[in-house]
Amino acid sequence: MELSLEIIMLLVAVATLAGFIDAMAGGGGLLTVPALLAAGIPPAQALATNKLQSSFGSFSASWYFIRSGVVQIRSMCLSIACTFVGAALGAITVQHVNPNLLMSIIPIMLIAISSYFLFSSSITPHPEDKPKLSEAAFAFIVGGSIGFYDGFLGPGTGSIFTVCFVAIGRYGLVAATARTKVLNFTSNIAALSFFIIAGLPIWELGLAMACGGFIGARMGAKVVLGRGQKLIRPLVIIMSMTMAVKLLWEQHWQWLQGVF
Repeated sequence: MELSLEIIMLLVAVATLAGFIDAMAGGGGLLTVPALLAAGIPPAQALATNKLQSSFGSFSASWYFIRSGVVQIRSMCLSIACTFVGAALGAITVQHVNPNLLMSIIPIMLIAISSYFLFSSSITPHPEDKPKLSEAAFAFIVGGSIGFYDGFLGPGTGSIFTVCFVAIGRYGLVAATARTKVLNFTSNIAALSFFIIAGLPIWELGLAMACGGFIGARMGAKVVLGRGQKLIRPLVIIMSMTMAVKLLWEQHWQWLQGVF
């Protein structure tokens, strides 16, 4: 399909902002997917094109965190492998299973995540705090299951990874965010591979948006290292609640209209 230069430039600008937000708190798809749909792109191609552009953004943030020494990639090899396999299985499964049931659970998960960050007295672990799971168990249980979820559906993946790294892995917010982006990039690539096999991404548009997402994600990663917890915590709360409200409205808009 053909899009005007003005619409393409607008989508690139949206991708830049989404990459910036996504690098810090996740939820960039809240901006890019509706923008792609509003441009008249069919849903399946919109999701595939969004995965294409977001893969570049998550790579940009991941690479920045790795080069800055926040993440030691060798220590995450098992988590990366489990996340990749989980996301691949999720991308395969979603082609054969109705995801409506899982969609109804997502808002509850997102509200729980935002509540954790909102009401937790301290999300900076003490030096004596030990992880609640071994590295191998964390990789298989958390990496595999959230990777599967991202390949299957995806909303809120970054926020879910972050809260698991904080609550289970006992990492500080900056370290948790950095590790989240590495696994987010992994699951993006796994899911994107199957979208490519199906011939769904719009390459020209996706690559143009990827340029904006790459720049935005790099800027967001710099802000994370500069201001850390002061920005990440409120952004995770805001993005999680926004995603929850958006999904609840899409699923139960008639009921919500009656209430308000």
